[in-house]
Parts: sequence; structure tokens; C-alpha cells
Amino acid sequence: MVCTAERGLCGPFNSSIVRLAREKANALSNQGNDVKILCVGSKGYDQLRRLYGKYIIETIDLRGIKQIGFEQADMIARKIIKLFEEGAFDVCTLFFSRFKSVIVQIPTAQQLIPLQFDAGKETGPSASYEYEPDEGEILADLLPRNLSVQIFRALLENAASEQGARMSAMDNATRNAGEMIRKQTLTYNRTRQAMITKELIEIISGAEAL
Repeated sequence: MVCTAERGLCGPFNSSIVRLAREKANALSNQGNDVKILCVGSKGYDQLRRLYGKYIIETIDLRGIKQIGFEQADMIARKIIKLFEEGAFDVCTLFFSRFKSVIVQIPTAQQLIPLQFDAGKETGPSASYEYEPDEGEILADLLPRNLSVQIFRALLENAASEQGARMSAMDNATRNAGEMIRKQTLTYNRTRQAMITKELIEIISGAEAL
């Protein structure tokens, strides 16, 4: 699942996510595994379809949505769960950009299915718990919700990273445009002064010749 932006003009934001997904797809293909790609965002689809068009099973367009909400993440999670129940895949990896600061966004690959937990040391005395309803019923509700939350977090991280990357890209573009205007103005003034000087020399030379 590759999450990118719906618009450009944000520097290497989209290409860095796509590059990470492309490396993972190539590694899986070299190992003899089948690869299927679900694109969230048109820019990722535009870059991947050239070489990986046969792997793309669906593209989710979020351009008409002004603000990303949990309902979009839940809709995507339901699609993934349906594909998993149909046996379309056994491992799902989410690619997005993690927001660190306005100038730093980190392309990230996170495995969604099967869930991965950090192995930590248990502290304190152990205790037995009784669940109502039973564990199976609780997990049947919590696991899909956890998947929706993870996707929602990735969409929010992506949105923040996109705005940060666009701000940096536009700031650099403005600075470069100002520098270009300064250089072109200097060149224009030098050329104009040279032409004026040349005309004055021609007038003076003609007057002296007479």
C-alpha cells in the first residue's frame, strides 16, 4: 500500500516514498514472491504505472476530500481486510512519509498484516484476567480498528509531511527565482551600460573626425 500526495510541487516527497516501495517490490520479485500494489494518491500511481502497472490492483483517489478523516482510513482498511480474507495476499506493507520537521520527512515502510509487536520485558507480577466478551470477540473488533487507526495515522503523517515538503520546495523556488532575477538584472544593466558607452564613443569619434 503506497500512500502519496494528490498534487505535486512538493519536492522529492512523492518520489522518495515511491523509491522505497519500488525497492521493496524488486526485492520481493527477486525472491519469487507475487507483488500487488494498492495506491492511495494519484502521484504514486503516476510514477509506478510505468514499470509496475501490472502489479497495481486499485488506486484510491482522495482529491475531492478537503480534510482527511477517519472514515477514509476505515474505508481503506475494509478494502485491505476484504482482500486478505479472499487470500489475495499474506503480508501487507504500508509506505508513507513520517513527519519529523518542516524540512525533514522520513520515508517509512510499516508492516500492517500480520501485526508486528515490539518484544519487551514484562515487569511486575503476572495476573490472570477474565474477559467479557471472550478474547476472540474482542480481537475481532479491535484488530480491524487497529488497522484503521494505523492507516489514519499514516494519512495524517503524510498530509503533514506533504505540507512541510511543499513549504520547503516553494521557499527554495522563491529564493532561486530571486537570485535569478538579481543575476539577470545585473547582466541587463551591464549590457545597457556597455551599449551607452559604445554609442558615446562613436559620437565623440565622429565629432573629432569632423
